[in-house]
Amino acid sequence: MTSSVLHGQARPTAAVAAGGVLGALARWAAAVAAPTAPGTFPATTFGVNVVGCLLMGVVVALVVERPGAHPLLRPFLAVGVLGGFTTFSTFAVDAQELLAGGHRTTALLSLAATALTAVAATALGLWVTRRVTGVTR
Repeated sequence: MTSSVLHGQARPTAAVAAGGVLGALARWAAAVAAPTAPGTFPATTFGVNVVGCLLMGVVVALVVERPGAHPLLRPFLAVGVLGGFTTFSTFAVDAQELLAGGHRTTALLSLAATALTAVAATALGLWVTRRVTGVTR
């Protein structure tokens, strides 16, 4: 069964892996460039996730909804680069650490702001890209 599932998946898998490396390195660079002090709002994680979601809206409009896009663009950009760049795990750990440190309000603000802003950023990325390029569903 494993061979039938993986059959023909070498190129998409390589695209995801290559994109993931680039996205993870970009996220790491952001964390190094703008570290978050313990007990404070995790602005870097928030920014990375919001920017990643905005870019996901752009990718969906330009790659997923656009006929004729190269078949490896979606796995490379959406799953690889943006999947490696955005970070649910760090978002969750940041909130857990804030809660454990007694910073309940900051933790809840981080959780709510990230969820709401990320969804809004995705919608904005889709909307702006569709308007600028004329791409429709």
